[in-house]
Amino acid sequence: MVRRTDPRSARDSLARIPLFAALSPDQIAALDAACSWRRVDAGAAIIDHQDDGTDVFFVVHGHVRVMIRQPGGQSVILRDIGDGEFFGELAAIDGQPRSAGIQAVTAATVARMPAATFRRAIHDHPPVADQVLGLLAGQVRMLATRVTEFSTLNVRHRLYAELLRQSRPDPREPAHAIISPPPIQADLAARISSHREAVSRELAALTRAGLLDRRRGALVLLDPARLRQLVEEAYAGG
Repeated sequence: MVRRTDPRSARDSLARIPLFAALSPDQIAALDAACSWRRVDAGAAIIDHQDDGTDVFFVVHGHVRVMIRQPGGQSVILRDIGDGEFFGELAAIDGQPRSAGIQAVTAATVARMPAATFRRAIHDHPPVADQVLGLLAGQVRMLATRVTEFSTLNVRHRLYAELLRQSRPDPREPAHAIISPPPIQADLAARISSHREAVSRELAALTRAGLLDRRRGALVLLDPARLRQLVEEAYAGG
């Protein structure tokens, strides 16, 4: 469920959004006043793929997910968006239908800004424009990587690449990497365009091979360098 909230709480302000860090309090207040504010329940759809709206949404609190539903009903997860981030900027810039759907993973507070206000903020404030350009460049690079993976790698190696992408160095053991909290297998499958059963099978194979361990609250990649090598070999052989 998506609920409009008015008035906002004292914590609900675009001052929490890094995109606007260079703006003055008065400039932030003007943008706050131009937005409508929503409380979103976990699991609620915020926008749907191919919707024709052009507003931009800022996540003040919470965690949402970018997804595309394929014709057969299977969903592909493109990326997650957390506190301080935003979505909907592509439609605000080009006026085209939404390129993906957005679903709340947790309860969230979002500010909904009209496209004209967003474009004016870009035109009037070069630091805002630079950040938006950087974000768009990052999205292009991310999507190029995903397309290459889908077209070149099989499910096994796509899973390896996704595990490496989600991991970070293990503070207990520098040679290891961890993913915490551990990802849900269905979510991993949606990220690599596969099925939960295939992911479960490949995770079990990694465990038997001594490349993966399950720690309370985390997955541990015991030899991330070896996983990276396997992905690189798959690219070379593809």
